Amino acid sequence: MNVGIIGTGNMGTILAESFIESHAVTPSNLFIINRTKQKAMKIKDRYPGIHVSSTVEEIIDNSDLIFICIKPLEIYPLLEKIAPRLIKDQCIVSITSPVSVDQLESVVNCNVARAIPSITNRALSGVSLLSFGEHCDRRYQEIIKGLFQNISTPITIDHNITRVASDIVSCGPAFFSYLVQRFIEGATEETEITQEKATELASGMLIGLGKLLEKGVYTLPTLQNKVCVKGGVTGEGIKVLEEELGDIFIHLFQKTHAKYYEDIHEVSEQFSSKKGV
Repeated sequence: MNVGIIGTGNMGTILAESFIESHAVTPSNLFIINRTKQKAMKIKDRYPGIHVSSTVEEIIDNSDLIFICIKPLEIYPLLEKIAPRLIKDQCIVSITSPVSVDQLESVVNCNVARAIPSITNRALSGVSLLSFGEHCDRRYQEIIKGLFQNISTPITIDHNITRVASDIVSCGPAFFSYLVQRFIEGATEETEITQEKATELASGMLIGLGKLLEKGVYTLPTLQNKVCVKGGVTGEGIKVLEEELGDIFIHLFQKTHAKYYEDIHEVSEQFSSKKGV
């Protein structure tokens, strides 16, 4: 099966590299295109067997499964352009959360799905989020799940939790990287430890924490209880977190959802203008 990727920005590149390095897709079966061709050529430099296409039409003509990795407001114009060229046996997969599978199905006459990857998939780990169109046949559902099983733990989600699930899986690495960086900065400002050494220690701690969770040694609450000895140093630190974090994560989800609904409104105007969705 040939796989096409339209758009090789951050996530498009992660998908291409992860699929190849996990052996889910061979380079000779991968067709890619990017508005700035040089970005696509950089991927081909690393994996010479990849096909870099000159037009979107080439991607459609040569691919069975096509990943659309572009910005939300660019998707509807692209779908209108490629819809007449798509055939029923093909499948398109959008990776953007504001565009629903129902909206995709309203424009194209083929199988559709949505896959929200995470930067953690580049390490062939983490979670990816899948949703399938009402008319997406079982064969493509299994193919897509199989692809993502090679690079992640795929989880099928309902539309109503798309944003919060994406916040946790896809945005989460950035949120927690920021918190860890502030953790490191606090250590360097208050003690004699260097930035380099604090970063080394914090990175090692995170890797170890991830392995504990992966192996099921402890749950998150159990892990905290194991480390937080009553009357000890960790407990004093937890008290500070309890006092100062407050509703920070509630506010975070409020902000991400506000932006999400703004994007949905703009996207819906495009789809409803001609399709009556």
